[in-house]
Amino acid sequence: MVSGSNDSSGYSLGCICFLQHSGSRPSKMSSNVITLYDTPFNTPQSWAPNIWRIRFILNYKRIPYRTVWVELSDVESTLRSIGAPPTSVRSDSRPVYTLPVIYDPLRSRSRPAILSNAHTIAEYLESTYPARPVFPEGSRALQTLFVHHIQDVFAKPLLPILVPLSHQRLPERSQVHFQGSAPSSQMPGPQREQAWRAVKEQFDFLAVMLDKNSPPDGDGVVAMGRDVSYADFALCSVLIWIERVSPHDGWPRVRQWNGGRWARLWESPI
Repeated sequence: MVSGSNDSSGYSLGCICFLQHSGSRPSKMSSNVITLYDTPFNTPQSWAPNIWRIRFILNYKRIPYRTVWVELSDVESTLRSIGAPPTSVRSDSRPVYTLPVIYDPLRSRSRPAILSNAHTIAEYLESTYPARPVFPEGSRALQTLFVHHIQDVFAKPLLPILVPLSHQRLPERSQVHFQGSAPSSQMPGPQREQAWRAVKEQFDFLAVMLDKNSPPDGDGVVAMGRDVSYADFALCSVLIWIERVSPHDGWPRVRQWNGGRWARLWESPI
């Protein structure tokens, strides 16, 4: 585990991802900081994009927090034990529990806020801790649409490449728990190259859209033109996933695509 300062001034978007605050296994709640529930690889290292969106916001807003690491096989039992709401409900009415989840006792120790779903948490953190906003005025609807695109369209071609790589890095208990429900073998070379071409098509399209923010309208790097926002955190969360699970293949490709745009985003000062 790595502890970090809440002061993110002078950092880049890439650097802020290393401000992983104190981590622990599930234990008695802390009453003076937010608890972020995250799932680790076989070492306590954050990797899941949806959870990174929340970690980015906490770091950027300099909100004190700690991480509780929960193996995927223990997510439902752990979240039920703290009274976290389910993320969704199956067709047979059974609740579905997923991460991220936060436990926030800072506003009321007698009635702490316990929230699930990344976008719900993002909205809560913005309204409860408005300093250093991630939703500039009037941008909430468009940013929500942008994040939906990143999650449901942009990242989709990455799934057959990164899901097997992620599965291989899970703790053994979690690997066994998901045996058969997640692909555990990598694609053969020609198939993998075809998959990366589909990924690049999404990056190319997004690059064309973001280029519309070039000077004088913006810096041509971040989604809102000049100000770092929730949209950038959603995009950088995907970049982190690539960098964490495919550091020697996927990340070197992405860094040099579109004239180095994605490396520039990663290195953008905040």
